[in-house]
Amino acid sequence: MREPTAEERAFRDEVTRFVEAEITPHVREWERDGHYPTELFTRFGSLGWTGIGIPEIRGGSGGGAIERCILFEELARASAGVALGIYVHAVLAGGALAIVASDELRDALLPGVLSGSTIGAWAYAEPNSGADVTRVQLSAKQRDDVFILDGTKLYITNGTIADLILVVARTSGSPGSLEGISVFAVDGDSAGLTRRSMDKLGMHPSELGELHFEEVVVPANRLVGQIDTGFRQCIPVLSQGRIFGATLALGIGRAALDAACTHVQAREQFGGPLTKQQAVRFTLADMTARLAASRTLVYDAADLLEAGKPYDTAASIAKLVASETGTWLAERAMHLHGAQGFMMESPVQRYYRDCKIIEYGEGANEVQREMILDAVIKGWRP
Repeated sequence: MREPTAEERAFRDEVTRFVEAEITPHVREWERDGHYPTELFTRFGSLGWTGIGIPEIRGGSGGGAIERCILFEELARASAGVALGIYVHAVLAGGALAIVASDELRDALLPGVLSGSTIGAWAYAEPNSGADVTRVQLSAKQRDDVFILDGTKLYITNGTIADLILVVARTSGSPGSLEGISVFAVDGDSAGLTRRSMDKLGMHPSELGELHFEEVVVPANRLVGQIDTGFRQCIPVLSQGRIFGATLALGIGRAALDAACTHVQAREQFGGPLTKQQAVRFTLADMTARLAASRTLVYDAADLLEAGKPYDTAASIAKLVASETGTWLAERAMHLHGAQGFMMESPVQRYYRDCKIIEYGEGANEVQREMILDAVIKGWRP
């Protein structure tokens, strides 16, 4: 992993100061209430952070994958739920509009997403379509110059608060094929769209929703990309998500290790601090080594993306290793805290609950293993 530049170090310091002043003091309240602090969208927009990775010529802030990783890592270290909402809004919704949408649609919708005045979401999971997007059944039938959407979406981050939802829908063909799947930019207040909040184990501040579409009318000019191939056109945006999902796990893992180190140095047992126990010392050493390995994998993948080089396999490896390592680090931190770590007032139990979903999101880790093996069979080597 290369050394960060002076600009990257300065940006990390800026984000860290913001997090410590405006996020960390409120995390327990947001966790308890289970509602996203939506004012952060416009706050991040005013700082230019929602536009990182989007070219300035398209209204973004410039920069690239490394800056995005820094942002999401530092946010997740304080609150993975907060980081998740911003990630879906900026990378998935904003990225699809910036890269795939027509000039007309991009000019109409992207400025609101970049400023944070329009909250974005990305909706493709369904009752029978998760990792296998070819099973999408929500239908979009064309009628003159509009499309009529019918069906249900599940587990949609920002789904209950989004002003703009990028909806994956079948416009032709039948489930089992990637062809015939399109993407529509749908207003959150559209007639016929109902939304229900879903309870979840972790990521409490993030908003997760079930969306039901009943004859929702969407103008044809709200197609993101081409009809029948829009989802395929969005795949590069989703592929980048593996790197940034891994970055959320990296931030959680850092928080878990920091909490464990602080606790074992302060906690006395058997006549001295826990750091005198060899088992504890070795656990911390293993935690540190695995976190360092994850960091290298994540930022190396981001470097490849930023340089315009093939990054798919590196992204799958980073996502696989970082997510499972983050969960393991959180579990070890809980173990080192003993009964204290099992209490809801302790942040380490939150790290465990928050990180587990990253093993499923952005393509389940079983899918990542298949993709890695396919690459190896074709000759790819680390």
